[in-house]
Amino acid sequence: MINKSVHNAETAIQGIVDNMVIMLGGFGLCGIPENCIEALIKSGVKNLTCISNNAGVDEFGIGLMLKNRQVKKMISSYVGENHEFERQLLSGELEVELIPQGTLAERIRAGGAGIPAFFTPAGVGTEVAIGKETRIFEGKTYLLEHWLKADYAIVKAWRGDTLGNLIYKGTARNFNPMMATAATITIAEVEELVPAGELDPNQIHTPGIYVNRIFEGKNYQKRIEHKTTLTK
Repeated sequence: MINKSVHNAETAIQGIVDNMVIMLGGFGLCGIPENCIEALIKSGVKNLTCISNNAGVDEFGIGLMLKNRQVKKMISSYVGENHEFERQLLSGELEVELIPQGTLAERIRAGGAGIPAFFTPAGVGTEVAIGKETRIFEGKTYLLEHWLKADYAIVKAWRGDTLGNLIYKGTARNFNPMMATAATITIAEVEELVPAGELDPNQIHTPGIYVNRIFEGKNYQKRIEHKTTLTK
């Protein structure tokens, strides 16, 4: 058995250099690889193309990398919570490819499954369709979309073992599992790292064969993206 565990985030991200394509898991503020993002900021790596469902917020997640001018291009679906992202987009400092959320998920899944392209109705008749091939199936127009792959995928799970098997919790299962399959190297940070054999095989969401490095993170924050209070 291969022990894939490393000591910390700094060790895990070794090999990530300027101009690479990086996938970063998470949905909203849930399931974000916080420790690896912090390590990337400290490393000073720059000109990254980041594929992520969202761009974090101003002081958390990928928002911190944007603030540090480390991101050249964002490929995302939802970016409405980040004022720095908006500023860089409007000023022309940041390249942006906005993708319908379902299409983004399927393009990543396709990358992991070895499917170069597929047709989808999402985006037909909008700016998303500009320059893309269309085809009609059963009287309905579809867009041709291509797979997404990355040099590194960085995911965050609830529990993992030293073989790289992962279990996610709740909405952290959005994007993290499919990203783990779609990169040359996959790094996983987990809230709890256990010895091989401790996880119930029936509960594993990402098999260890997809994971190259794994470590137990620390100081995770349970942030609320929008806090709503009710007064009487």
